[in-house]
Amino acid sequence: MPIEEKVYFDTTNLIEGRTAKLTYKGDLATSGANEIYVHYGFGLLWDNLQEVKLDKISDDTYETEITLVGNESINFCFRDDKNNWDNNSTQNYTMPISREEVTVAKVEPTDLEVPKLKKSYIIAKKIKLTFYKIITFIPRVFTGEWKRKAKE
Repeated sequence: MPIEEKVYFDTTNLIEGRTAKLTYKGDLATSGANEIYVHYGFGLLWDNLQEVKLDKISDDTYETEITLVGNESINFCFRDDKNNWDNNSTQNYTMPISREEVTVAKVEPTDLEVPKLKKSYIIAKKIKLTFYKIITFIPRVFTGEWKRKAKE
């Protein structure tokens, strides 16, 4: 049975920071193990080494979810509760992990257009100003105040 049918992830691209479901249908699962664990680490030195118990889905299928904290590769092997190991014939299982591509959108500055005042608004303001001047000027005419201010 090819490795892809015995051990596989639920996605073709493993991306750093995401979670991926690992499914195991290998030799330990078909030999009647009660419990199976995945022993895994990231990069050549197996950084962040962990061991997690897989959930039994059926008689020969086990699964777990792994958060991919490394950005180079994930290396893993399996063991059962009787300390039997499946390490891919001493090669271990290895899958590359890639970084998620982040696209940055460039925002172009735009010329903000100042809204123009409507003609009716400008005319109304001029009329109000004219009435204000007339109203404030008329009392001065009757009192003669406008003449005194002009002389001063």
